[in-house]
Amino acid sequence: MMALPEAQPEQAATLESFGYKQELKRSLTLASLLVYGLVIIVPIAPVAVFGILFNASHGMVPLVYAIGLVAMLFTALSYMAMIREFPIAGSVYTYATRSLGSTIGFFAGWAILLDYLLIPTLTYVVCAIAAQAALPAVPQFVWVIVLLAISTIVNYYGIEATARMNVTLLVFQLVILALFVALALIALMHHVGGAHLALTPLYNPAEVSPKLVFGALSLAVISFLGFDAISTLSEESRHGARTVAKATVLSLCISALLFMVQAYLASLFALGRTAFAPGDQTNAAFYNIAAMVGGYRMEFLLAVPGVLLSGLASALTAQAATARLLYGMARDGTLPRLLAHVNERRKIPERAIFLTAAITLVLGVLLVGKLELLTSLVSFGALIGFLLLHLSVIVYFNRRGASSQWLRHLVAPAVGFLIIGYVLWNAQTNAKIVGVSWLAVGLVVFLLLRHMGRSVALPVDSQS
Repeated sequence: MMALPEAQPEQAATLESFGYKQELKRSLTLASLLVYGLVIIVPIAPVAVFGILFNASHGMVPLVYAIGLVAMLFTALSYMAMIREFPIAGSVYTYATRSLGSTIGFFAGWAILLDYLLIPTLTYVVCAIAAQAALPAVPQFVWVIVLLAISTIVNYYGIEATARMNVTLLVFQLVILALFVALALIALMHHVGGAHLALTPLYNPAEVSPKLVFGALSLAVISFLGFDAISTLSEESRHGARTVAKATVLSLCISALLFMVQAYLASLFALGRTAFAPGDQTNAAFYNIAAMVGGYRMEFLLAVPGVLLSGLASALTAQAATARLLYGMARDGTLPRLLAHVNERRKIPERAIFLTAAITLVLGVLLVGKLELLTSLVSFGALIGFLLLHLSVIVYFNRRGASSQWLRHLVAPAVGFLIIGYVLWNAQTNAKIVGVSWLAVGLVVFLLLRHMGRSVALPVDSQS
């Protein structure tokens, strides 16, 4: 088999123009990047939060996901703009640093790092809960350790091994989802539970209101978090930045479509109601509907293999993204440079991968019983990062009135900034407290680096 080229000539030159050299292996295609984005978002994400969103939206879960897609598309457009300008590992950290300066860039990276560290932690905890339900004798922390070990080993064998595992795990998820859709359609034809085709899950004029929609939107946005992680693979894309940008938007749109389809079908088996009873009835709403349309086997597939496979896939990709973020920040000197070490054989940032695993292990064991707190915390770092992303687009493209595309480079990021700001403002108090505390720790780290005389000048700056 012919070996893949390490880099396309034009892309290598672009990377070098920013003061870096090509160290990571360029092997990811559009399909690989798209799969990466889908698995980190999780195609069956509505299963776990359906009841919560149903209550918050008074039964209009598909509508909330549709509005959530529109809202997140503004963020995706900002990512597309910056990915094409800066095809560098580091995501929001890179964009903010290059547009707003190294100080703000550091805090952008530090904020998004909270999200990237907690996504695998959250998924391991969710998987542990599901696995213990099937095997009560095995403690939850043991499942966290086992799943983390699998994820770390796959990531260590290189980005291609991660991509292959992603394909396998995504196929399993889609098979489970397809089975649910097929059984739901059959049950719908037989009017099981009084189900019939209706428009009320999409729009119920008796219940809809701006307050209701925007309140549910703050919950729906969480389901889409993670699509941005594709940007951390810019230096491993075989065909350059445009492929990464395209995969970012496609993964978001495809995930939203899958969300709306399964949410609509599930809602048809809950017609005539606008809420589930608090507690177990809300938390297990989708599983109960699955049992209604497909019996215990369908419920079990979603509750155990479905959760385990989707969780492992999401954690696997999140660990890879976190390692690339650490690598990008360490390469610029905003974190210890030893984390920028790349394994010569596997072309991976191995020290960053192992540090991510170690931190995730500690967080997973300590927070294994704190699912609600973890869920609220995951969004804070991402939302802060998104705010700075939109601000970066506005400043970078409109500095000295350079951009004539005011819709793309001013209006769209401004609207995205307002939407994300609204969602962040309505975040849970615990998330705000811990999130601000995380930023305070970042301030201490930043001041310590400055006190030590650590230079955070970018390579291209140091050459000028």
